[in-house]
Amino acid sequence: MLGIAAALALFWATAFPAQGAAGEPVTYEAAVASGLGVESTAPADEGSDRGMALTAEQQALMAEDADWTARVNLYHAGGGGATGNDSLGCRPIPMRTIATDPRYIPRRTRLFIPETVGLRLPDGALHDGYWYASDTGGAIKGRKIDLYTGHGRGSMRPAMRFNQRRLTLIDAGRFDGCPPSWDARPSQTTMMASAGTNVGSN
Repeated sequence: MLGIAAALALFWATAFPAQGAAGEPVTYEAAVASGLGVESTAPADEGSDRGMALTAEQQALMAEDADWTARVNLYHAGGGGATGNDSLGCRPIPMRTIATDPRYIPRRTRLFIPETVGLRLPDGALHDGYWYASDTGGAIKGRKIDLYTGHGRGSMRPAMRFNQRRLTLIDAGRFDGCPPSWDARPSQTTMMASAGTNVGSN
């Protein structure tokens, strides 16, 4: 840190040489004109639907207000992460399974998270924004959710930008059975049931 401060002081002295014996303060305009402090922000692809054709349902959900908001933690299998099945007895599905406090967001709630629409997955596919509340955890209380990313710490990389952030959660109905895998997507009739109905946990 001392090296950065010294480099900044050297740059400042070079850009604004002292005037007179005691030197004079540099004006704000002079500092701005020199470009001091200008930083470029890397572009972010989070929550982008670029390259995706949204369904009518996705478009409608994107326009809705949040039913809940929650702070996100990421979790994964292996290395002390998740093991075994989720609280419904289902195998957790990477980038689909969410652990919630069922008193806040009931299990079997199908959730739509607009910020995750267009999230690029490891296989190159884009996330459709749908997640499934099928897990719970002792540390998940109230406005907190855990997103399951897959096996190993590396699986968290695509979603790392969401870690410890508060995201928008929209109720997209209830689901039966287990969360769908990315390869086998159930029919809309199986997935959709009484959208907007929040029944207690199973």
